[in-house]
Amino acid sequence: MVGKDPGLRISGLQVPSGPQRALIIASFVSRVGNGLFNTAAVLYFTLVVHLPAAEVGVGLTIAGLTGLLAGIPAGNLADRYGPRTVWLTTLAMQAATMAAFVVIHSWVAFTLIATLDRLAATASGAAGGALIARASGERPAAFRARLRTFVNLGVVLGTLGAAFALSANTRPAYTVLILANAASFACAALIVLAGVPNYQPLPRPEEHHRWAVLSDRPFVSFVALYGAMGLQYQTVSLLLPIWLSAHTNAPRWTVAAVYAVNSGVCVLLQSRIGSRVETPRQGGRAFRLAGLLFLVSCPLMALTADVPVWTAPGLAVLAVSVHSLGEVWESSAGFALGFGLAPDHAQGQYQGLFGIGFDAGQALAPVILTTAVLGLGHAGWLLLGAFFAAVGAAGPPVAAWAERTAARASYGRPNEARCSAPPGFRESQTS
Repeated sequence: MVGKDPGLRISGLQVPSGPQRALIIASFVSRVGNGLFNTAAVLYFTLVVHLPAAEVGVGLTIAGLTGLLAGIPAGNLADRYGPRTVWLTTLAMQAATMAAFVVIHSWVAFTLIATLDRLAATASGAAGGALIARASGERPAAFRARLRTFVNLGVVLGTLGAAFALSANTRPAYTVLILANAASFACAALIVLAGVPNYQPLPRPEEHHRWAVLSDRPFVSFVALYGAMGLQYQTVSLLLPIWLSAHTNAPRWTVAAVYAVNSGVCVLLQSRIGSRVETPRQGGRAFRLAGLLFLVSCPLMALTADVPVWTAPGLAVLAVSVHSLGEVWESSAGFALGFGLAPDHAQGQYQGLFGIGFDAGQALAPVILTTAVLGLGHAGWLLLGAFFAAVGAAGPPVAAWAERTAARASYGRPNEARCSAPPGFRESQTS
């Protein structure tokens, strides 16, 4: 019984037992590696490999756009052959491509390896999402919220660890970071292999096809909304640091402070809030609330340019605290709707499209935020907040639309063809 096993506790955070524990530990390990590498990646490619920054940007753009192509095909493979097999394959590919970065010497090799890495990462998101859906148990929202808490914690610890390589600024130091990230993928794969059952594919209705998700208009609409709302992540990681450095008198350490506050709020509140957002209807309301919180945080960020130097850091921390609370509600909505609107037999395909939408939004975010928002100054911040509020307001109607569409589809099929489980239930048959 779930209530009889307290599971493992790490720093006060409860980790459930069984497959859920394995998935949380595997995700935590791989995200520590991501934090190690992502913090120093650009510096490695420019200062150690000696690629011009512009060429690195072009290569990463090519890799990012090409990587989007793997989402739905990988999801289909996960639905057809089982998500664990596909996810293990993608983790092995990521370990190999990451290790290959230590031997590149040209832009062509860099772009090729980066592209293969992004293809594997996108495929991993689709298959991993399908595996999470199958292992979610009786309280899927609570599990997913706890999973994201440990993912955030892993990134924070990896980022702190990368500081040693950045201070050394030598090729061996960067090489250690890259190989550690490669090892994290290999370790995650071993943990999943040992601790997660090989869930068998679920039976599919006759009308199912490889691109069925694209005909699910409510889900496609939500993916578009979530991709647009994803601009909020780079509002903190990209836009605000530039604003604080170029438009305010805030001390340089303010940038580090807002990063720490953002990470801390997400780690501390994700499980508590996310466990309360279970159904698509609750997800729609959470999405709306997130937009309203961003509507408050964006003007506060703009005001940091208009206050004395001793006030700017405090105002920036307040703004990021509000924004981070919105991030927690937004990610909780993404879990509830991204998983809850997908039929169980096609979770891989749906998670593939969900990842494509999010990644596309992240690819466009730097251009939008640095040109439209920074170019307009204070007015740009106000428009950005209004944009988030408008996108969030669409959450409840889209969730209601999706539920109506699912109900009509269910009534149109005979009982034996209804493959989707009721909300909160995940079949757990293993081989």
